[in-house]
Amino acid sequence: MEKAIYVTSPLLPPLEEFIPYLEQIWQNKQLTNAGPFHQQLEQALAEYLGVEHLCLFSNGTLALLTAFQTLRIKGEVITTPYSFVATSHSLLWNGLTPVFADIDPHTFNLDPNKIEELITPQTSAILPVHCYGIPCDTAKIQRIADTYGLKVIYDAAHAFGVKQNDTSILNCGDLSVLSFHATKVFNTFEGGAIICPDAKTKQRIDYLKNFGFADETIVMAPGINAKMNEVQASFGLLQLNYIDKALNDRAEIYRYYVELLQAELPQVDYLQVPEGVEWNYAYLPIFIRPGLAASRDEVYQALRNQNIFTRRYFFPLISSFAMYRHLPSAKADNLQVADAVSQSVLCLPVYPGLSREDQERIISVIAEQLRQAAPSLQQVEPSLLSA
Repeated sequence: MEKAIYVTSPLLPPLEEFIPYLEQIWQNKQLTNAGPFHQQLEQALAEYLGVEHLCLFSNGTLALLTAFQTLRIKGEVITTPYSFVATSHSLLWNGLTPVFADIDPHTFNLDPNKIEELITPQTSAILPVHCYGIPCDTAKIQRIADTYGLKVIYDAAHAFGVKQNDTSILNCGDLSVLSFHATKVFNTFEGGAIICPDAKTKQRIDYLKNFGFADETIVMAPGINAKMNEVQASFGLLQLNYIDKALNDRAEIYRYYVELLQAELPQVDYLQVPEGVEWNYAYLPIFIRPGLAASRDEVYQALRNQNIFTRRYFFPLISSFAMYRHLPSAKADNLQVADAVSQSVLCLPVYPGLSREDQERIISVIAEQLRQAAPSLQQVEPSLLSA
């Protein structure tokens, strides 16, 4: 059996470069509670990402949970079914009701044209996801929010460093939430952040992530413990020394995949970067459409049989899980594009260090599986993806 290839591999700087950071933590004896590395990383990330105010968290899910508390969101929140479950789980944990809208067949993001029809007197916010790091239609979403007096919180877990027209997309909406999980482009083992527009909002977030404490004796709000510790923060500072190279490596991997896909698998759709977007190459989803010789799941299994571990991000839809399927908006008829994408998506391995030989091996396994009794391209039925 050939070596295993996983869908991702964490970015890890040289261990010997991390040791001095740990030695300084041992010398300071401050392990958490906004220590010096925590403060340095907040400032360094804000500068790197081109944002004004950034609040670090121990993980991205706690950041999402806190974002809704920050803005005192109540009632219903319109969101996407095509995401990781933490997106909608954060709503349930806040006592909020998710309302699912269908996605755009090209960007895979919340379709702005489906939002207005779902707004009710109970709607208080919109929770879009920059899926795969591709920007949402932020202008149209903001116009809808302004018209109806709604808040916009972006789940930007995939969107580290992404810009549109030379401006960070993290500045869009009322808040944006990042994840620094080990699988992400930039990681702090676990971690996350909220991007906010002003110092007053940052102060409220900082209170909420530290039990609500304003000082030793005053509690301003029913907060939670979501602070990033000094080991995570110091690791993030070291990661920043390597992030630009990592992003360049990811871009090269993406471009070579595109060459291979166009040459070997012209019948297979793949994610393409919109014009004007400076992307982070976080994912490479391809789409095994109905009508090809093999189904998406057959291709997935063929790859696993060769020790290649892809992922079906995102399958099944969030709306299909037991805690959501009772919702009126979770009906399949309302989510036809999301369902079609979910049934056909396959994310290929992408990470710095993935060799061209590995990429060729991955594509060759897919091509061989699809070659078996393959119909001509003309026989493939048009799908929602190519509409």
